[in-house]
Amino acid sequence: MAIVEIKVPDLEGSTDVGVVEVYVHIGDTVENETPLISLESDKAVMDVPSPLSGIIKEIKVSEGDNVNAGDVIALAEVIEKVTEEIKDVIEEAKPQEEPAHQAPENETASEGKYHATPSVRSLARELGVDLGNVKATGPKGRITREDVSSLVKNIMSGSSTGSVPAGPFTLPPIPTADFEAFGDIETEDLSRIKRISGPHLHRNWLGVPHVTQFDDADITDLEAFRKEMNAENARENGPKISPLIFIIKAVVQALKTYPDFNSSLAVDGTSLIRKKYYNIGIAVDTPGGLVVPVIKDADNKGVLELAEVLADLSFRAREGKLKSNEMKGGTFSISSLGGIGGTYFTPIVNAPEVAILGLSR
Repeated sequence: MAIVEIKVPDLEGSTDVGVVEVYVHIGDTVENETPLISLESDKAVMDVPSPLSGIIKEIKVSEGDNVNAGDVIALAEVIEKVTEEIKDVIEEAKPQEEPAHQAPENETASEGKYHATPSVRSLARELGVDLGNVKATGPKGRITREDVSSLVKNIMSGSSTGSVPAGPFTLPPIPTADFEAFGDIETEDLSRIKRISGPHLHRNWLGVPHVTQFDDADITDLEAFRKEMNAENARENGPKISPLIFIIKAVVQALKTYPDFNSSLAVDGTSLIRKKYYNIGIAVDTPGGLVVPVIKDADNKGVLELAEVLADLSFRAREGKLKSNEMKGGTFSISSLGGIGGTYFTPIVNAPEVAILGLSR
């Protein structure tokens, strides 16, 4: 029987994803779709299922490791015919001849005048870092992920070593304090989602002009209609409809009327990109932090279908079962406080979107 490599599948652009838990051990027999490991990206926790039935012979990852698409998770002895669908994620583990010369990946992928791999360039763009300000510590003057992260940490802590020129927008450091001098404390590590979303929200708050409009809406008649629909749905085992469903429908109509709110500013800042599709992101609070699953093509969905889709996405978000592509492609986001109280608030725009709607009671 063949020994095959089980690899990390496509992560939809995410890199250096953390291994949260390894579910299997050497000698375990797994079936097709049996969860092997749990990964935590910057947006969600997801299980990686086995693409085959077999016996685990060797495990290549451990909890706390960072992995990328194509990395080997484990070696398995196949006990069932491998299907066509999984041939792209497994291959026979046999020695291969080394090529006479192969240029390092980051050499061939370098663009422009800075030496950096595509993943490093993607990270820099995500964090708003100019590679020209990064001090390279890699071989032959290459910029590493650690170099980019180090610069961001220095800026956030106010301890920049001079890689970034000082200017009128330099933020003063937040003063440190000895909290233990005033009483007992406890320290809790942030989840990966919170660690990454913090700089993301901070960048959006600083980089996107925020102007807030507050309004009240009388939904007395809408609530009466919603309750009638839910009573009828309950008799037919239909989905429960929340007020948010009608808000989504109203938002889509508003975006069609005012298309600039369904747009993004071009990277060079000289044009506006209006989208002809309506993908609505809904902020969902989870034990690991806030995530924003996206309802694709919301304009083509009726009230009942929207209710089913939102319930499914919200449930899987809280369970950490969202797929990476289910949190991408949004054109406008909604953040709802639900029934927790409050009157008005200002959510942070989810760039590159240009606006966001905040809902409260």
